Order: sequence, then C-alpha cells, then structure tokens
Amino acid sequence: TMSNFTLEPNQVEPGDKLVKLMGWSCLSFLIAFLINNFLNIYFGLPSALAVLSGTASNLFVPGSIYLMTFAAITYFFVYKSDNTLRDQAQNLHNLNKFLIRWFFFSILFVGIVDVTLAFLRVEKLLPLFFHEEVIGSFNKPIFVGLYIHMPIVFVAFVTSFFSKTLGFTWLALMIVLAELLIVITRFVFSYEQPFMADLVRYWYAGLFLFASAYTLYDEGHVRVDIVYAGLTERTQGLLNAFGCWVLGVSTGLTIVIIAFNGKFSIINKPLLSFEVSQTGTVGMFIKYQLAVFLGVFGITMIIQFISYFFESYSDFKGNGKKRTAGQSVAH
Repeated sequence: TMSNFTLEPNQVEPGDKLVKLMGWSCLSFLIAFLINNFLNIYFGLPSALAVLSGTASNLFVPGSIYLMTFAAITYFFVYKSDNTLRDQAQNLHNLNKFLIRWFFFSILFVGIVDVTLAFLRVEKLLPLFFHEEVIGSFNKPIFVGLYIHMPIVFVAFVTSFFSKTLGFTWLALMIVLAELLIVITRFVFSYEQPFMADLVRYWYAGLFLFASAYTLYDEGHVRVDIVYAGLTERTQGLLNAFGCWVLGVSTGLTIVIIAFNGKFSIINKPLLSFEVSQTGTVGMFIKYQLAVFLGVFGITMIIQFISYFFESYSDFKGNGKKRTAGQSVAH
C-alpha cells in the first residue's frame, strides 16, 4: 500500500509523474501559445484560436507547434527527468526570478533613457547633440521602440545573467525619487512635464505586476484565513494544490489568452504600432510596454502557480522537507 511505501530523499514517487504531466502540459501550452502568437502577428501564420473560432482553416501549423512543444517538454521534464517535485518547483521559481530580473533591468534602463530623450525633445535640446534627420527619427515611436528600446532590453537580458538582485527595493526607491523630483520641480521651480508622470506610472506598474509572482512564492499575498491555519499540513497542501489550478492557473491563462488573442488584442495592437500616450512627443514612448506588463504578469504568475502546485502536492504527500516562506527549497 502507499502508506507502507517509503521514499528516499530524492526518489520520485510513481504518482508524481502524473502531477508533473499536469504542470508541464500547462506550461507547454503556454509556450506553444506564445510561439504561435508571435508567428501569427509578425508572419501572418494562422493561430489555433483563429482556427477554433472559424476565422482560419489551416490547422497544420498551429497544431504542429502545440504537438511538438508538448512532446519535447513532456519527454525532457516528465519522462526523462528524475528530479523530485520540490526540485522542479525550485527550478521553475529560479526561471521566474531570472525573468523578473530581466524585466526589472529593462524598465530601469528604458525608463532612464526614454525620460532623458523626452526631456531633450520638450526642451528643444536635441539639435545640440544630433543631426536634424536623427532628430526626426527620435519623434517616431516605431524608431525609438525598435532601435533604442529593443537594444536596451537585450542589454538588460545580458545584465540579468550577472546580477542576482530582483530589484524590487531599488525600483521602489526610484519611484519615490521620481515622485520627489516632481514635487520639487512643481512647487519650487513651477516646472512640470507629462514625461515626469509617465516615468512614475511606468515604474509603478512594473513594480506591482513584476513582483506579484515572487510575492506568491514568499506567501506575501493576502490570505483570508478562517479555518486554514488549524488544518493539518496534508490538508493545507491539498487545498493549495486545488486552489492553484481552480483560481491561480485558470486566471493566468485567461489573462494571457485574452490579452494575446489576435492582432487587435489589448497587447498585440499597442505592441505592433509601438503605441504612445495622447501626450505625444512631450511624453515618454512607453505606453505599448505598459500593455506588455499585463502579459508579463499573467505569464510569471502561471509559472509560479505551477511551481506552487508542485510544492503543495509534495506537502500533501509528505515528500521531502517543506519550504517555509522566504526560504529556498533544500536540494
């Protein structure tokens, strides 16, 4: 019987394969969906959602993407992997930490560079540094997005390999300093421009949407506890595992699917045109990134909920050492 089955510290229980399959199937769907969305938006290939809705008929391309992604991920992370659920939970969390570091450095670098360009545009200082033709390009959101923002995002990607900070504390400090600068310039120098408020909103949105996944890992979200604390560890693990799917993963998938559904969706449309706010050239050219933040939130939360699901199931089965809030899983 299962009650008489004793596991070694790093031994994988037979039933864990099914749990792994559940989690990694969801992640394979997420990866395939994003790949299919990219090919649909930028290369015009049909999407699976368009086929299901009847607006497209060729299912071969999207079907192949989903099948190959599912097969590859299932083979490497379910069939061939001997890692325990807690090991895989920690690996997914480490992936999320890398993504968060990347996004943090992206908005930090882009924010500093873009607000500087906005200041130079507003104060007519660009002619002091650039030729007239270059100045005209700096007034075009597509040029700024492709040739300034995208290289900065790549630099942030490289930086995230060498830095281990998640940056939440520093980003919060930068928001306070940016808001303090607005107060000083407004009430002392009677100077205020739209790009100043854009920078605060830009960093503020990134702080809360990027930090949500790590807050889930650290159990920092609000939990309305009526009977939970008095339950056994096994029951708590079962409830958490159930809640991860019914409330967490389902919400994250809903956000991602709706946000990336077609060229006119709430993320794809601003991203394709590098949409800017109504303030135009006197503001920052980052409105399209604010739309992307919603997708980042949904993706990182799905990954973290799958990690939490693996952890919770391990708690339910009593496999391995339970991780306490704020601590890494012991390998």
